[in-house]
Amino acid sequence: MLLALWSPKGGSGTSVMVAACALVLARDANGARIADVTGDQPAIFGLAADPDTGIVDWLATGPEAPVDALERLAVTVAPGVSLVPRGSTDRSLAPLPAAESGAALAVTLRDGPVPTIVDAGAASAPAARALVEVADASVVVLRGCYLALRRAVHSPLLSRAAGIVLMEEQGRSLGPSEVRDVVDRPVLARVPVRSPIARAVDAGVLAARLPDALSRAAARLLTRVGVRLERHGEAA
Repeated sequence: MLLALWSPKGGSGTSVMVAACALVLARDANGARIADVTGDQPAIFGLAADPDTGIVDWLATGPEAPVDALERLAVTVAPGVSLVPRGSTDRSLAPLPAAESGAALAVTLRDGPVPTIVDAGAASAPAARALVEVADASVVVLRGCYLALRRAVHSPLLSRAAGIVLMEEQGRSLGPSEVRDVVDRPVLARVPVRSPIARAVDAGVLAARLPDALSRAAARLLTRVGVRLERHGEAA
């Protein structure tokens, strides 16, 4: 199973939701793997340093990159959760990996032994877009923000999205029904944006102290896209 989460606008909570889904899978299924396209996951899991080698380096090899090389890149970040990190950040002058490389990465991740959650960020690069397109399911993460919705409806990836994860902030005038109507996709899960979530992320202790509200939202999302969980059902 390959599930890709993306958002048309930064700061929407995509990386946190990816981490939560992986932690729920590790607890309630047989483990999970994260593919980190954006580079935010090491900080979320409290790693002392970002791994030097990762997805960027694998993609640079091209569509024929060996599968076992990707497995060797993975690091354990929590019990039952492995992370394939973004890797090199000093490739600013290198050409962007082609869409074919992203598609090859998606197939490799999809065929793995445990479900993989992709943190695709804005999925603006060709390889990242292909990764989202080839995934078994993709979900767009949104806040009730007019600018975010405006970007979402203009994204070619929206037509492939199974639905929305809505980050609910106090004071927003756009609620679930308005977001659903504008984007024309179902709201699969709702996350109340509250201080316990922010504190857990800022302190790097999300893996040890996953807030209940975030855990429930992640479990609901996973069941809605067809992932079987042992402890959570549709009502989670």
